Amino acid sequence: MSLQKTPSSNRLHIAIFGKRNMGKSSLINAITGQELAIVSEFAGTTTDPVYKAMEILPIGPVTLIDTAGIDDEGSLGKLRVEKTLTIIRKTDIALVITDADGLSSFDNSVIELLNKSKIPFIIIINKIDLSGDTEKAILDLKNKNYHYLEVSAKNKTNIDKLKDMIIKYSPKEFEQPGILTDLIQSGDHIVLVIPVDTGMPKGRLILPQVQVMRDILDNNAVFTACKVEELDNTLKNLVKKPKLVITDSQAFEEVSAIIPEDIDLTSFSILFARYKGDLPKLIEGVKALKNLTDNDKVLIAEACTHHQQCDDIGTVKIPRWIRQHINENIHFDFCNGRDYPANLKEYKAVIHCGGCMINRKEMLTRIDMSYEQGVPIVNYGLTIAFVNGILDRAVKPFKEAFDIWIS
Repeated sequence: MSLQKTPSSNRLHIAIFGKRNMGKSSLINAITGQELAIVSEFAGTTTDPVYKAMEILPIGPVTLIDTAGIDDEGSLGKLRVEKTLTIIRKTDIALVITDADGLSSFDNSVIELLNKSKIPFIIIINKIDLSGDTEKAILDLKNKNYHYLEVSAKNKTNIDKLKDMIIKYSPKEFEQPGILTDLIQSGDHIVLVIPVDTGMPKGRLILPQVQVMRDILDNNAVFTACKVEELDNTLKNLVKKPKLVITDSQAFEEVSAIIPEDIDLTSFSILFARYKGDLPKLIEGVKALKNLTDNDKVLIAEACTHHQQCDDIGTVKIPRWIRQHINENIHFDFCNGRDYPANLKEYKAVIHCGGCMINRKEMLTRIDMSYEQGVPIVNYGLTIAFVNGILDRAVKPFKEAFDIWIS
């Protein structure tokens, strides 16, 4: 990932849904002002989701997603439909594209899923440059209180109005505070503890570390970064004690022994549990770990598909720590990337990574999926703090989560 670009996971995800040959690709080209998507008179040209990053002010960086036609037929078409539906998990706002004929049963099925997932959407009546009376379609949309707009993707008619509507109806929670905004103030000093081991990418830092550094700068604070081995000397050389120490979760035990109790301590992963997910719900998930018994099944989920090291955190270390500190007879299943199971009921708990490579909507969807099925979910950082016996300290900076944990 280039450090000169906004991470995809931090972009507002705008997905375009609709039947084949409704002009989804043409609409993306019109919004971006570039010929990015394949446009053809034949139905079903787009076979897989296509992603395009751009800027829409004042929202800022967004990702436009051109999906396969929702009504594709045949075996390949069925797979395309399944891929399209998985896009809903990561969608922040949707554009459902139709024409003068109005909403089809396929469109209504997508809208039903969007409503169920509480995703805002705009109905786009495309191809107004062609003959066709839209009065009946518009009346239907008005009766349903749907937000809608008539456009011509081909002639770029009302495209600027569409951008304004996207800004207006995008979820306000997307404009969430920064990672540390409510924890630090201008002039504060934060110490970042970053182990450099075999799991560290050569010549660079990992995404959560970079994002935390940028957030500290955005809050007019300063930071010092060091390895665990240099932490003691780093603290001695500071003029005043730091406001906060943030460590890699795997170094929790060592760092906690060095940092005085009057200095707040947490981890990058726990910060992202809050920034990308729902920290109070994830704290509830930790409580479930204490109740694991013989032969219980636990799912460990990675959002990315990084190359696994011999001592990988998800597949090796966390299972080892769970067996050492909770129960030695736990069975683990693993999934990574977009391969997240829809049915979680066979598991007693889900242990998820920090989610730095997926957007907040997808992380919240995964948390909600777990809770809807009665399966507790927790993230790596909270799990590691728990098995090391320092979760009280690690969540103390977050009052709501701390109160839930000690209750």
